[in-house]
Formats: sequence, C-alpha cells, structure tokens
Amino acid sequence: MKTYWLEIDGRPVKVLAEKLAGKLWYHMDGETRVYEPESKYASGKSSRASATPGVIAAPMPGKIIKVFCEQGDFVKVGQVVVTMEAMKMEYSLESNIEGVVTAANFKSGDQVAVGQEIVKVEAADG
Repeated sequence: MKTYWLEIDGRPVKVLAEKLAGKLWYHMDGETRVYEPESKYASGKSSRASATPGVIAAPMPGKIIKVFCEQGDFVKVGQVVVTMEAMKMEYSLESNIEGVVTAANFKSGDQVAVGQEIVKVEAADG
C-alpha cells in the first residue's frame, strides 16, 4: 500500500492506495472506497461477483475476522454479514438483498482470494 498526500479544497489529505484485481482501493478521511474503471478489458469475474444479487464476495484477498450469519438466517439489505481484514484495515461486507442465507462458506481465521463467494443469500419471496 502506498501513501499519497493530496490537496483537496486547500487542505492536505493523506490517502493510502493500492491497485488489486483491476480496482483501485483507497483509504481517505476515515473511509475506504474503491474505484473501478469501466473498460472492455477489465476482468469480469470479480466485477460480476460483487454485483451479483445475493452473493457477498471478497473484494480483495484477506482474512475473515467474523461471520455474523449462518445457513438459514434471515438477513436484510445493508446488514453486515462478514468482517474481513485486508491491507491492514478491517472491512464490513453487507448483504445486497433481503433473504435467507443459503451458504456461509468460510469461518473466522480463513483466508480468501479476491472474488471468492463468502456468503450467499436467496431473495425473500415477496
């Protein structure tokens, strides 16, 4: 991870950044964000994994800290289902749909690769 100093609105801002799997991950002002350039040459696997409804996938390689759900649990949109550590920071991964957990593929302490499916949620019938 590299450290950069930027000037934003006349004030110096420290930014930590790293490029992983075609995405730029950066930490600034207490928040971690990701920039994914749109390109016809971008790796589709990790892009699709993170955008697939009901699939909570690892946004980068790291270690699972805690899994907050198990198979059969009901989760809501935005509910934190996993925390993981990557690039010396902790990340909370949230459910992107409301429904029932059909798979929790990892446990605390497990290592994951970018794009690996950590939790799968089946949409609630409406």
